[in-house]
Amino acid sequence: MVAEAKRPDAGALVVFLGTVRDDGIVGMEVETYREVALPELEKIRDEATERFHLKSVEVIHRVANLSVGDDIVVIACTAASRGEAFQGCIHILEEIKTRAPIWKKEIMTDGYRWV
Repeated sequence: MVAEAKRPDAGALVVFLGTVRDDGIVGMEVETYREVALPELEKIRDEATERFHLKSVEVIHRVANLSVGDDIVVIACTAASRGEAFQGCIHILEEIKTRAPIWKKEIMTDGYRWV
């Protein structure tokens, strides 16, 4: 993903990798409403591209049964400057968390919780 995101007109490439952390869970189930999530992810990408003058954006969000340490989401943003790339990446992550119909069920030894 990094090699594909590099561009000659971009001086910055920021990559965020979100992983399942051990905060008392043994795993996580990630579910989505795909028909709504994909268009929403595209809107989020397009809005961030315009707002932060991004040259390219790649987003991959897994939908699967995951274990502690597994990758959940990766976001790669390129821009002319590092500030735009960092801000764009943070914005995309926060918008995914609030707008995309993606649900996480944290599995614990004694039950589960939706987050």
